[in-house]
Amino acid sequence: MPHSVTPEPAAPQEDVVLPDAPASTDTDSSSASDETPGSVKANGPTESDKENVKLDDMFDDEEDDEFSSSMPTSTEEPSQGAMPRAISAKFSDPEIMRAFYQRLFPFRYLFQWLNHSPSPTTDFAHREFAFTLPNDAYLRYQSFPTADLLRKQCMQLLPSRFEIGPVYSTNPRDRKTLRKASAFRPLAKELVFDIDMTDYDDIRTCCTGASICNKCWSFITMAIKVVDAALREDFGFKHILWVYSGRRGAHAWVCDRRARELDDSKRRAIAGYLELLKGGDKGGKKVNVKRPLHPHLERSLRILREHFQSDVLTLQDPFLAPEKSSHLLSLLPDAGLSSALSRKWDAAPNRSSASKWSDIDTVAESGASNTLDTKALKEAKQDIVLEYTYPRLDAEVSKKLNHLLKSPFCVHPGTGRVCVPIDVERVEEFDPLSVPTVTELLGEIDSWDTNNGKAEDGKKLDDWEKTSMKGYVDHFRVFVATLLKDEKSGKREREGGDSMEF
Repeated sequence: MPHSVTPEPAAPQEDVVLPDAPASTDTDSSSASDETPGSVKANGPTESDKENVKLDDMFDDEEDDEFSSSMPTSTEEPSQGAMPRAISAKFSDPEIMRAFYQRLFPFRYLFQWLNHSPSPTTDFAHREFAFTLPNDAYLRYQSFPTADLLRKQCMQLLPSRFEIGPVYSTNPRDRKTLRKASAFRPLAKELVFDIDMTDYDDIRTCCTGASICNKCWSFITMAIKVVDAALREDFGFKHILWVYSGRRGAHAWVCDRRARELDDSKRRAIAGYLELLKGGDKGGKKVNVKRPLHPHLERSLRILREHFQSDVLTLQDPFLAPEKSSHLLSLLPDAGLSSALSRKWDAAPNRSSASKWSDIDTVAESGASNTLDTKALKEAKQDIVLEYTYPRLDAEVSKKLNHLLKSPFCVHPGTGRVCVPIDVERVEEFDPLSVPTVTELLGEIDSWDTNNGKAEDGKKLDDWEKTSMKGYVDHFRVFVATLLKDEKSGKREREGGDSMEF
């Protein structure tokens, strides 16, 4: 695909192991040299470089299990229907990634989002970034005083993705210069949530593994609606950014100041409050909640009932197969009712899930069982609706302040799709399969330049404004502006001393 790229130093192609970013110096922070700290020279390390890099500096972070990451460690092959690796590799092509970081990635707004101010602060300068490099090396503890230096590092190293970690008590690059390791500690980070489609494999019938379609994406839509409502109504959070993961899931970033400052125990408590089902649970009854239902579950049921009928029973038809209908029967509280339903369904083996669900009430009302407890049946049906619709969160992602998560607007190397924000007000309209790929976006820039020449009214447009990524960046820009407005207002209140925090 033709697209113009301003020449930049090429990323190293050798299969080298990169050390951590070196400690910052006054020289590093006062001027930007041609080599961003932590980068590798184009011709590879010299002998003197090798002598200066100690072995413990290169490998000691492999034992930092406490500082967890969303970086996948599995080497399993993609499931049937997933994009083959040989094809997906083109999306991480160095020239494509260079053009993406140079022309499309919204570094300015990412900086404002993480910095919480138009002027540089330690909220950004002490933030950890981690890079996955073209040779699959994983470079931790990167930090940057400005958006320009982050962009420059991306242009030099061409990471296939990068992750965002917490704000630390000191510059992450300086952590090995501290006398006490305990002086380097995480102070703040957004409260994050991760919803992955593979956790729904036991109930979705259309796809498995990494594959998705619009039918099963409805599970993610349901999860977003339930979690977002709980975070806003039960915890009072306002600034919640939902982001498409690029393939089969979604991430939530809760950006309110009091969310960023939560310690691990409070993060675990919120994750536990929202966790009802653990992804990957097999067999048996997964939901058995106490009555009366908690107000959060009452609200969730109101949100989910319609989805259960249209998206689960109709589109997924989860009880069609005999073994699946047997599971449904096992969730009912009365043996006589289950036996009557089993006989009815055996006589009509292709009966749809929607019809089988209606049969439960019809057969119960017919008096097929004289031991039936109607209250217990109603509660069992509520539990079943929750089992097939309630969010399946990867709760471990949410529990630790220092967990890293993939940045918004990265390119998913398997699909080529950009990790774009999801407008929660229009969440049911979001179509993951229509999210643009990096190659499509670069083609849109070339097409726009060919057809339009100079920008209208003499105004120079950013390249992302010429593409279908514009709506997503505009949504992010408005989100960031609203966050910064509240940060400024909150700062005045804190400095004024007339507000009380609980």
